[in-house]
Amino acid sequence: MDALKLLKQDHDKVKKILSELDETGEKAVKTRTTLFAKLKRELTIHEIIEEEILYPAFEEQAKLKDIVLEGYQEHHVVDLILGELAQLSPDDEKWGAKLSVAKENVEHHIEEEEGDMFKKARQLFDSGELEQLGQRLEARKKEVEKETPEELQETRDEAHEENAA
Repeated sequence: MDALKLLKQDHDKVKKILSELDETGEKAVKTRTTLFAKLKRELTIHEIIEEEILYPAFEEQAKLKDIVLEGYQEHHVVDLILGELAQLSPDDEKWGAKLSVAKENVEHHIEEEEGDMFKKARQLFDSGELEQLGQRLEARKKEVEKETPEELQETRDEAHEENAA
């Protein structure tokens, strides 16, 4: 599958979870807990494959470098907010507000990727290259999907450390 189509599928899945979460109230503790765990897992897997495979490939292209560098920082900001959310009880009055901020940040990131980044990537990479990149993303995604939440976080931290410098 083309790398950009794979990422678009991930984005759509995350947006759906965010919408479902956004519709919950403070009394929906169990639903919030389940959906939040699902959201965190999907975002973590997505960040890993982007930061290990996609972003390094895109960074080699001068026209994509600034967008990629911004993407790394956007991942970092969302991770911080999700970390704060994880520390709060889902029935805490601040939980919904923090979720809204996380949702806005994720949606902004998705818009930038699917807009400017994807447009430039289609100009700089031919369909065969995007297909090959997609195969690498898909293979890595299948590997990390088998990991426990703790292992996933460790893999995510390693990917982030390599790219945070």
